[in-house]
Amino acid sequence: MLPWGRALRAAGLLRSGPGAARRARCGPGERPVGRGAALPAGPDLRHFLRGAAAGETPPEPPPGSAPGAGRVYLETYGCQMNVNDTEIAWAILQKNGYRRTKELDEADVILLVTCSVREKAEQAIWNRLRHLKALKARRQQARLPLRIGILGCMAERLKEEILHREKLVDIVAGPDAYRDLPRLLAVAESGQQAANVLLSLDETYADILPVQTSAGGTTAFVSIMRGCDNMCSYCIVPFTRGRERSRPIASILQEVRMLSDQVLQLIQERYNICKQLHLPAQSGSTRVLEAMRRGYTREAYLELVHHVRESIPGVSLSSDFIAGFCGETEEDHQQTVSLLREVRYNIGFLFAYSMRQKTRAYHRLQDDVPADIKQRRLEELITVFREEAARANEAMVGQSQLVLVEGPSKRSPSELCGRNDGNIKVIFRDAETEDAAGCKAPVRAQPGDYVVVKVTSASSQTLKGVLLCRTTLSRSAASR
Repeated sequence: MLPWGRALRAAGLLRSGPGAARRARCGPGERPVGRGAALPAGPDLRHFLRGAAAGETPPEPPPGSAPGAGRVYLETYGCQMNVNDTEIAWAILQKNGYRRTKELDEADVILLVTCSVREKAEQAIWNRLRHLKALKARRQQARLPLRIGILGCMAERLKEEILHREKLVDIVAGPDAYRDLPRLLAVAESGQQAANVLLSLDETYADILPVQTSAGGTTAFVSIMRGCDNMCSYCIVPFTRGRERSRPIASILQEVRMLSDQVLQLIQERYNICKQLHLPAQSGSTRVLEAMRRGYTREAYLELVHHVRESIPGVSLSSDFIAGFCGETEEDHQQTVSLLREVRYNIGFLFAYSMRQKTRAYHRLQDDVPADIKQRRLEELITVFREEAARANEAMVGQSQLVLVEGPSKRSPSELCGRNDGNIKVIFRDAETEDAAGCKAPVRAQPGDYVVVKVTSASSQTLKGVLLCRTTLSRSAASR
């Protein structure tokens, strides 16, 4: 994992862990972010957070802004690397004036991103081409030209056969030739076949930010290297994707930042996503964070907090803290105290350190902070957290909050408990109320309902208020 990866993973902005590794199915030697050897001296979050404009996806050019611009239909076969290749190819075509279509019959260009790892994968492409042959014949009769292209590993392996078999394919482009797609398509538009399957020793598409092709997708993959040098006796990948080469770290950071910002923007825009993030700090001391092997500094963590708050105004933050980790000094502890005051978390989980067997700390560090000092530091952290959380929550007194009803309050059967948009607990009296839809009969809120509550008091953990009405999520959003 890159040095800042744990902080991002904790924020829910970077997919990691065994499940992610299993999903990122790549060709041999090709690794997504989060896999492979650690990078010992990589950048911290400050590098990740700077240059916001550089990570933005450029707007789609207007139709017809480049010669041969038309509607492109993309199909992807094979591994996750091919999905990434599809996104790269589309980013290049989009910048050259092409438009995307999801309807095969509307396409001016059909591009198949192909796989050659197994014979079955190639056979699927030959079958698909036979289907497209009929479509191309109909288009020719209607004098509506259709260009068909084969991209990726199969193009690299079977260039001659693809071009000459049934004379169906107009362009062939290998994995290192996607930059040449606009030229190849322009050649094909003149009625000639065009091909580029030259392998490169340095092409990584580092300067191209892939356009996510899976609309509404919940995950994204970031390629950090291409090609393979392993030369396994059964594998075709070194011959279809070329020699192993890695992307520059700056390019990887730019792409991950873009994806992370998309998540933050989504949270900010969508009223049905709770505006709360968990950013576990563990310590406010850079020296202790290094001993914990957290992979970020205090300064980098604070930059992440500021970036999140700029992206999602009013976001609620929660965090974890450990008091008395190995070697923690009083100065280290006071830095954690000051971090709690500076960030002002709404929700906190604080614990005294306890050594766990099999951990790196167990084998290499000494649990040298006495138990009574750990407890004293923990109590001080809890006190500071509560003071700051109470101040943060008191800012909501007098406001009307949208609350998702969870059920009866544990302390009083006459009260209901729910959560506001920042995931903070809200307590209010269980009473009849009006419905915002205009229903004349009074109603009682049930678990799963949304209600509007005016906050009358606040503590470090809870808001209390008066029930105003029952509503719905969409109605509440429309009234904002």
